[in-house]
Amino acid sequence: MATTNYLDPSALMRVKSLELRARMVMEGFWKGLHRSPFHGFSVEFSEYRPYSRGDDPRFLDWKVMARSDRAFIKKFEDETNLRAHLLLDRSKSMNYGSGDFTKADYAATLAATVSYFLMGQNDAVGLTTFDEKVDQHIPARNRPGQLRRLMLQLDKAPFGHGTDLGAAMKGLHELIKKRSLIILMSDLLAPIEELETQIGYLAAGRHDLAIFQILDPREIDFGFTKATHYRDTETGKDLYIDPAAARDDYLERLQTHLDAVRKMCGKHGVSYRLIPTDEPLEQVLFEFVTDRNR
Repeated sequence: MATTNYLDPSALMRVKSLELRARMVMEGFWKGLHRSPFHGFSVEFSEYRPYSRGDDPRFLDWKVMARSDRAFIKKFEDETNLRAHLLLDRSKSMNYGSGDFTKADYAATLAATVSYFLMGQNDAVGLTTFDEKVDQHIPARNRPGQLRRLMLQLDKAPFGHGTDLGAAMKGLHELIKKRSLIILMSDLLAPIEELETQIGYLAAGRHDLAIFQILDPREIDFGFTKATHYRDTETGKDLYIDPAAARDDYLERLQTHLDAVRKMCGKHGVSYRLIPTDEPLEQVLFEFVTDRNR
């Protein structure tokens, strides 16, 4: 997809309505897909699958084949029941933003966009929010009013304090019994040992897992220049930091943490994306869809 026509996240976040932001991203996504080299491939992964040798040709969708020049089989009803659960970090660290919006704003918009997309594919979508524990849980449904219910919950500002990723995943494991696509959206700025344990349990339960690690660009490059007092949003402690003196140590620690997250995801077959909040959401959605189609 060409990036020249993407919505700038700063401009997008100035739109007050979360649902409207999601619709705008979806509109840009469809336009970009039409212009991309992938035009014609099936994004309707809940309704179609590629034709395989041995499939009954009577079930080929000739209209899709005429548009895309590729053979797809219309799925039977028992093949289309994708259940997706979005697990959203609502801890105070998500309230950080070096610009006009926060990680929480970006994550909520991304979650709203993914919900909008999946429900448009007739998939069931649920939402669980957490900080030090599971807070709100909306079971996966695909029925009138579900999308609006998700939007209302996503529109709430973060209210938690610390982050306990392991407890959140354990709580979700207890709530979800059927095989599902589980998408964790968090800055992952917390120890990941217990998270890995719970991801192992979920992977063993044949759940399909994806992690979107959402960080502010300044958290990635430590692009601060002025020595000043900073407040830890989760502990409330004031810290005096000289960026010039702290940068190398910070970047080394961050890289070690990111490497550990990637290693964990690779070990358990988890799809992983590091997403800076200045990345256009259309691009994130496009890569999510192409990864799912693979």
